Amino acid sequence: QVQLVESGGGLVQPGGSLRLSCVGSGFTSEHYALAWFRQAPGKERERVACIASSDGRRFYADFVKGRFTMSSDNAKNTVYLEMTNLNADDTAVYYCAAQSFYSILCPRDYGHWGQGTQVTVSS
Repeated sequence: QVQLVESGGGLVQPGGSLRLSCVGSGFTSEHYALAWFRQAPGKERERVACIASSDGRRFYADFVKGRFTMSSDNAKNTVYLEMTNLNADDTAVYYCAAQSFYSILCPRDYGHWGQGTQVTVSS
């Protein structure tokens, strides 16, 4: 059973930075697309970034381009989300997600989710 555990959330001032981590286990194949999503209070969950399984290509939502970077350490079964220049609109619960999906693209749907980590941007 795939398990994902996020960490690294917290309270940060506007303009600050945070790095989220997601450790995965129980993968049953070599080809999983991995993604970060977020959900703010009263809003729909939205995808922030993802890594395609076939070639590691990264995709970012327009609202985080140039500010967030998603990376992976396969030896540690860990993905990261480096967030810089944070603002109040980035306040949300951030979730790591995985889906067995071999492609140069990321899937729309994900079957495995972490419990989430809260990111609050406030002065």
